[in-house]
Amino acid sequence: MKQTIFLCTALLAAGGCTPASDSEASGTFEATEIVVSAEASGRILAFEVEEGDSVTAGVTVGTIDSVQLYLQKLQLERQQASVRSNRPDIEKQAAALREQIAKQRTERQRIENLLKEHAATTKQRDDIDAQIKVLEGELDALLSTLRNNAAAIDENASALDLQIAQIEDRLAKCRIAAPVSGTVLAKYAEAGELASPGRPLMKVADLRRIHLRAYVTSAQLASIRLGQAATVTADFGDGQRFEYPGRVAWIAQESEFTPKTIQTSDTRANLVYAVKIDVVNDGRLKLGLYGEVSFE
Repeated sequence: MKQTIFLCTALLAAGGCTPASDSEASGTFEATEIVVSAEASGRILAFEVEEGDSVTAGVTVGTIDSVQLYLQKLQLERQQASVRSNRPDIEKQAAALREQIAKQRTERQRIENLLKEHAATTKQRDDIDAQIKVLEGELDALLSTLRNNAAAIDENASALDLQIAQIEDRLAKCRIAAPVSGTVLAKYAEAGELASPGRPLMKVADLRRIHLRAYVTSAQLASIRLGQAATVTADFGDGQRFEYPGRVAWIAQESEFTPKTIQTSDTRANLVYAVKIDVVNDGRLKLGLYGEVSFE
């Protein structure tokens, strides 16, 4: 028996055996917290969430006063309608000249027929040709002017389209919505208060998938890799401990000093590396809860 104890002690001293504690670490449970801030100025008309409520990504939970923006949009739409009403009807305005040209060409054909019978002169035909050229020149000039005017009006209308789109974007930002589905951790504003761009309104986190932020020594780091399976043990106190399967999702690239609240397997270690182990929350895990991890 003494020989067996002596042999195991010798192997441990030589590095042939690794104590189970070398592959363990501890830390606290965290989640990715998102602070939702106001994107518009105005009075908060409604903000129907409370701390602990569940929110769905993209679903409106509050609104900021947008009356002035809506009136600006109406004004721009009326201005745009007025601009487009001045757009010339090219076909109608050019119809009269085209009709005159058609009549002159018919007259020229009649004179051409009379020339064959020696009942008209070439001067009459030349005069008709000259009139046709003059009318065609007037038509080209009119079409050029009308097309330029129409293009300018279309450009002005397009510029108003952009201004309307900007107003619509600002109107959309008057809606308060969570960017992700999750739970409201904190609420910083109430209905009736004034909002301004950048003012925090609430904090949201997805508590269905959280992670344990643990710290390991450099000696432990050599045997840990991304995607590695692990067993996370949550300590609820009074001997209540529950195990959860986890997976290493992140390993810090730089070391840091050991947080005072964290105990490592090697209490002499001043520098440690942070790791995150993803865990599926069954509803019992809470942020800030103490936990331990054992890497497989």
